Amino acid sequence: MRLLFALLLTIATTATAVAERRVALVMADNDYRLVRPLANPIHDGEAMEAALKKLGFEVILETNRDLRRMRRALDDFREDAKGADVALVYFSGHGVEISGDNRLLPVDADASSVDQLDKTSLPLEEVRDAVAATAKVGLIVLDACRSDPFSASSGDGRGATSLTKDVADKVKPGLGRVGRAENILFAFSAAPGETAADGTGENSPFTTALTKYLATDGLEIRSVLTLVQQEVYDLSRGKQLPYVESGLPKLFFAAAAKEQLPERERLLLAMADVTPEMRGEVEQIASDADMPLAPLYGALISSDASHLSADSLNARLREAADAFVKVRSEMKTLASDDPQVAELRRQAEEQLSLGAFDGARALLAKAADIDNVSRQALKVNFASRTLSEAATRFLSGGAARADLDYTTAIGDFETVLSLYGEAGQTSLSLEQADRQSRTLEELGILYTTVGNVEAAGRAFTALLTNLEQRSRQETDPSVKRDLAISHIKLANIKMVQGDLPTSLEHYEAARDMLQDLTASVPDEKSWLGDLAMANDKIGNVLATQGDVGAAAKAYQQSLSIKRKLVDAQPNSASLLRDLTITYDEIGDLARTAGQLDGAQTAFEESLRIRLVLAENKPDPERQRAVSVSHERIGDVLRERGDAAGALVAYSKSQAIAEELVRHDPNDTDLKRDLSISYAKIGNALNDQENWPAALASYQQALAVARELAADDPGNTDWQRDLSVCLEKVAGVLDAQGDIRSALQNYQDSLAIVDRLTKLDPGNSDWQRDLSITLSEIGMLETRQRHFEGSRKAFEASLGIRQKLAQSDPNNAIWQFDLVQAYINYAYVAKDPKAVLTKALNLTLDLDRTGRLAPRDKPTIKYLRGLLAKLNAGKK
Repeated sequence: MRLLFALLLTIATTATAVAERRVALVMADNDYRLVRPLANPIHDGEAMEAALKKLGFEVILETNRDLRRMRRALDDFREDAKGADVALVYFSGHGVEISGDNRLLPVDADASSVDQLDKTSLPLEEVRDAVAATAKVGLIVLDACRSDPFSASSGDGRGATSLTKDVADKVKPGLGRVGRAENILFAFSAAPGETAADGTGENSPFTTALTKYLATDGLEIRSVLTLVQQEVYDLSRGKQLPYVESGLPKLFFAAAAKEQLPERERLLLAMADVTPEMRGEVEQIASDADMPLAPLYGALISSDASHLSADSLNARLREAADAFVKVRSEMKTLASDDPQVAELRRQAEEQLSLGAFDGARALLAKAADIDNVSRQALKVNFASRTLSEAATRFLSGGAARADLDYTTAIGDFETVLSLYGEAGQTSLSLEQADRQSRTLEELGILYTTVGNVEAAGRAFTALLTNLEQRSRQETDPSVKRDLAISHIKLANIKMVQGDLPTSLEHYEAARDMLQDLTASVPDEKSWLGDLAMANDKIGNVLATQGDVGAAAKAYQQSLSIKRKLVDAQPNSASLLRDLTITYDEIGDLARTAGQLDGAQTAFEESLRIRLVLAENKPDPERQRAVSVSHERIGDVLRERGDAAGALVAYSKSQAIAEELVRHDPNDTDLKRDLSISYAKIGNALNDQENWPAALASYQQALAVARELAADDPGNTDWQRDLSVCLEKVAGVLDAQGDIRSALQNYQDSLAIVDRLTKLDPGNSDWQRDLSITLSEIGMLETRQRHFEGSRKAFEASLGIRQKLAQSDPNNAIWQFDLVQAYINYAYVAKDPKAVLTKALNLTLDLDRTGRLAPRDKPTIKYLRGLLAKLNAGKK
């Protein structure tokens, strides 16, 4: 396992350990007379006695002592151990804190009153004094936080939690902090004020871990106790975390250094370095998945998460949890005819639950080797042994997946496919055929995750073929559902590759299958969600292709399905979130078509739902969604000519974006949101001709965009953002009369957009960006009377916009872009009247069909005025 830290220096030697005189007093109390008895302390004391003797300690064991004999034992220890190098006192039993003082309870402790409890308990200070007077290095270990010693009912802890009121006011659960003590280390079995488990076996969890790790080769005592802390924390699912306070003047090694720590111990030490915030995140995800903590910590520590945003890291951890749950289920249910293979798989399951991924995979490798040797030696068992090895390799891939070790997982899953190929399709049972399909799916997902789109496409294509064959042979409708989803997965890859026609074919195939399935199996509500997703995907492709009408139909079909699902489960956050996504898609499409009323209605409905979701759970993801909705509404208001209303909406979006970035300054997605928010506010201020304020806002956007673009020059979205911000600043500089600086910004932007369009000539957004940049450069060249330069720029811009407008007559934005291109080109055209007439006719057509935005309506009057001047000039 790859760890993000180096282990502490191990410098102890056997000779040093032997030279030291080590003495220990072990006290354990079970048989309490007046408070609740305990089951395990004496067993704990005996276990500690044995462990300490192996480490060269002279050990005195005292059990079930009253207060008088506990004090005598301390006095004898002080006398007999005088001058020792190391003195250790261990106590297992009940402990409480009374008015700020920690007390250990002997078997005759009396809790009838605070005074009696005070008189019949042993102050921890007496133990400290005895240890301090005995040796240079002192260790006090207390497994004495067991819960509710005063209750008649049984329990599983070691502290004080319920008392009569006069006692309870002064007694706190567990033990309190002691403060730094010179030359002494304190180790408590639970955090201050918390209780600790007594244990269901012969020993408490704390003592079990302590005796297990105390003899760990080469670790200093504080690192040993760190192992103990994290072991107890892990096995209690975060409910118990031992506490250590150290005032030791030097390193103390209980055992000599011999070899590197095993994987489990390395993981436990690494867990100690995780921040409290991240601990809470891991505990929540583990709780949601009903899984141990260690595997999730293992995935966190072994993966490079430094570059991930909070949302991305959360998603990565949930991916690891999901993979763990799947492979654990496989390990529990997967049988083997070979008892040795079955036992190795069982041991691998144990290692996996401890977060020992390397150990689990090593055991699975042994199991696979057994099958491999057998299948080669005994040809009669070839098929069954091959399939058994494939199953084991599948488990190994799942273990690597849970560790977020994508490379190893891919290797294992590729091996699984090779083994299935050797066995032959005719040898596969239904369970094995399903595992083969899942292997192909996992490979497709993994290759997508690591950015190997070609390999992902091959995996999903093979999955599609596999499921098509199975659907002809099997009657289970879930196979046909899986086939439909495989069409969607392959279509997603084709979209990334820019093959829109093929992606549309696969999305439509998935939709048709899911329509048939949901009609024949109406109880499968999740399949309705799949159908809605297919419609959304179809709408996305059609919108990209410019078929606004067909895209709108697909989105409406999705919206109808999602509304039914929400009506059935009105409190489902995931269904409500999915509904907002479709509202946004409908709004974006309506805005593209110039239908601003429809766009605003859709965006406002999306915002209404998101505000409710954010109020119920104000996490960053939901707050960000609210910010995006405000921004979209601002865009529509601005197009309506309502700059003041747009500024209000944008300001709400910006306030959220700034707060999210303050909370997580390393999240690049949030920083990009903030840059866009600054630019949007600049737009509204620009509309109001508030040049200084607009420039300041645009420059804020540009500063963030520059930072992001410099961090990742290959990120085309960030490069485009930088281009846009350069042009926003240029526009204000032009308005303020600084033409030279404005032109330089436009030229810098042109270099970026030209590079992008050459990367993907079919990207209409980038083509439009290029046309806008060329148009702005042409205007500045014209004003400087550089007519040759302006003619080239205007002609190039016009050519791009004509192609876009012709490709989609229903796209109102592209049609009006063409109007503006005609107006600009008229400056350098041989027949400006003919060019302006085309512009006017196109504008009138947009107005007549209701697709001309309100803020663009003055263009009609403007064009008529220009034509009137031209006509008057000819006369």
